[in-house]
Amino acid sequence: MSQVLTKSPKHCATKKGFNINKHHKKLLYAFCTFFLSILSFVFLVWLILHPSKPDFSLKEANIYQLNISTPHNLLNSSIQLTLLSKNPNNKVGIYYDKLQVYASYKGQEITADSSLPPFYQGHGERNMLSAELAGTGLPVGPTFGYEVGCDRTAGKMILSFHVNGSLRWKVGTWVSSRYTFHVNCVAITEFGSNTTSGSMKSKQGIRCSTSV
Repeated sequence: MSQVLTKSPKHCATKKGFNINKHHKKLLYAFCTFFLSILSFVFLVWLILHPSKPDFSLKEANIYQLNISTPHNLLNSSIQLTLLSKNPNNKVGIYYDKLQVYASYKGQEITADSSLPPFYQGHGERNMLSAELAGTGLPVGPTFGYEVGCDRTAGKMILSFHVNGSLRWKVGTWVSSRYTFHVNCVAITEFGSNTTSGSMKSKQGIRCSTSV
């Protein structure tokens, strides 16, 4: 008598489910392999090119107004700022999408933000950036006037100029995602004979610190 072997429905369902899972695993493995290959290629290009962060330097800063109204300690300011921006990369261009500039004195903002127009900077290019910074009725600390008076006695004032923005790297036709950057320029300005109405001018050629 011949013996007939039969498979239960439960056994068939288990085997069928196993085949489906195996198919999904193959698709997942292929997708992961493709994704890792793309990441490895991008990382390899990045290592080869290795873009350097842009260089900024302070060319000129003229302070035309820095007056405090009492008794409410409100500041009115007017500053003309000129910066030099340089792309140190020979194979990477830079898109500057956003640039916000302001001035500060001992941690206190003394001007409102001023926006600069976006621009593209090619390989090794240099660009002059000019900004008119101003503040009207800006609240300052109660010791602000005293600290400015001490600086007047010393004959100089130390100001900081900041640039906050976002940039993108360009390599051939490939453009990276946006990166935020911050520039800090410390300027030493000398007092004239009349601090209130006269202008103060900073030393030129001061290199700024840049972080990306």
